[in-house]
Amino acid sequence: MKMIIGLGNPGIEYARTRHNVGFMVVERLIGRLGVEGVVRSRFHSACVDASIAGEKCLLLRPTTYMNRSGLAAAEAIGFFKVDPSKDVMVVADDLALPTGMIRLRSSGGSGGQKGLDDITRALGTDAYPRLRVGVGMQPSGGKPAVMNQADFVLSRFIPEESPLLEKSVGDACSAIETFVAKGLDSAMNAFNVRNNPSRDVPGSGDGRDPDSPSGGRPSRAERKPSDHASSESKPSSAPE
Repeated sequence: MKMIIGLGNPGIEYARTRHNVGFMVVERLIGRLGVEGVVRSRFHSACVDASIAGEKCLLLRPTTYMNRSGLAAAEAIGFFKVDPSKDVMVVADDLALPTGMIRLRSSGGSGGQKGLDDITRALGTDAYPRLRVGVGMQPSGGKPAVMNQADFVLSRFIPEESPLLEKSVGDACSAIETFVAKGLDSAMNAFNVRNNPSRDVPGSGDGRDPDSPSGGRPSRAERKPSDHASSESKPSSAPE
């Protein structure tokens, strides 16, 4: 069994904001798999049972607000007794990546993403695969071209970004399908190379992919936490 957890904030006011791109990916995947009509409320999440390449999958969108995502993840993982290092994929927004880009990683830090922070805290480990979907503007000097990050991640994509958003959400769904069917290494090799960091990540001009199974020097975005940590102020203040 595989578990796909798309992160976001519940409520119409957060629908289709940058911070909710994890929800968008899971919603798109549900549509691709044709299982739209079977949503259940369980594990503090909206859950859908599905099958990918003959493998049973549980698709979750936590309803806990971003900064309490660990509650949903830990409850579902504990109930099914799956191995988070092999059987779970968490989908989250990443302000350090420009819109249109995705990255897969097997483990590591959160880059200040509070949903990932809370899942790591709840599981007691950061050894779980995550799919980072870029929501940043075109980077400048290694940082997203945005000043007020708290407002930015809670904003909606502008019309000019629609083709890039469509690309990244579609790529993310395909990456998840590859992860389930062929494993994480295959997904990383296929999609981290397709989203070649030498075009976008400063300091990676040698063409090595820092997020591929074969390794490589970590990108600047991975070595240094982004200011994304400050972007949780509004959802974090929501009633718990």
